[in-house]
This record gives sequence, C-alpha cells and structure tokens, in this order.
Amino acid sequence: MSRAVAATAAIGDMKSMKTIRNVVLNVVLAVTLILTGATSMADPSLAQSQTASPTTGVMVILTVKAGVTRDQIMAVMPDEIRQTVQLYLNGTVREWYSRSDGRGAVFLLNVRDVAEGHAIMEGLPLARRELMDHDYIAVGPLMPLGLLMAKP
Repeated sequence: MSRAVAATAAIGDMKSMKTIRNVVLNVVLAVTLILTGATSMADPSLAQSQTASPTTGVMVILTVKAGVTRDQIMAVMPDEIRQTVQLYLNGTVREWYSRSDGRGAVFLLNVRDVAEGHAIMEGLPLARRELMDHDYIAVGPLMPLGLLMAKP
C-alpha cells in the first residue's frame, strides 16, 4: 500500500473516531440534562436551587379565549399589529411566533421579570378587550450546562 493511501485511510479513521466521540459526548450531555431536569422536577427544593439562574426574558404564550370569534380578533388586529411591531422595533419583543395550532402566538420578551412582561402584554389591544389568555414563563440561561464547566 502506498504512503498516500495509508495516510488517507488513517485520516478517515481519525474522522470516524472524532464523529463517534462527538456522538458520545452529545448523548452524555443530553442524558445529564434530562436527568438533572427530571431530578429537579421531582424534588422542589432542588428545583429552586437550580433555577436560581438570572431571568433574561419572559416567554408569553397567548391563547384565544373560548367563545371568542375570528371576527372579534380580526377587528382588533390592525391596532394589535401596530403596537406589537413598535414593541419589536424598540427591542422589547425579541422573538414572536404564530402557534401552529392557529390559536394564538408565542412571544419572547426582553424584560427583567414576569411582572414587567405582564404589564406590557396587558397594554395591548387584544388583552385590553379580554380576548386572549396569557401564560408567562421567566426564562434564563440553561443552568445545568454549568455542570460541563466543572473540572473533573
């Protein structure tokens, strides 16, 4: 076998080993995160200690209230859209999505806490007319990733 063929085979073996190592690391990371999350959900005291991450935003899940018609929503949408776009342009709305079930939207707000997010969302036309329900979830860095930073 020529040196070039042997070198190519060795490089191929090294790439395969790197791929296998990366897959194993990803699986270990996933299992660690899953087990850490499952443990914290099962033990509320542990959950509180692990959720001491800083709040960097608030996720708001908007759902059309039962009994509200499409016509009621559409009558308010021009004002709702203008005000929401302004919130996006001033940096308050970081991301926004339509729900795939067609029953509302999901916003990710750049706010300090749920109270600030609540105050902003309740000022929008759909909320003022009580056409939507809102669920608020404070979000922050994924703290179990800190386990990867610990020295072995």
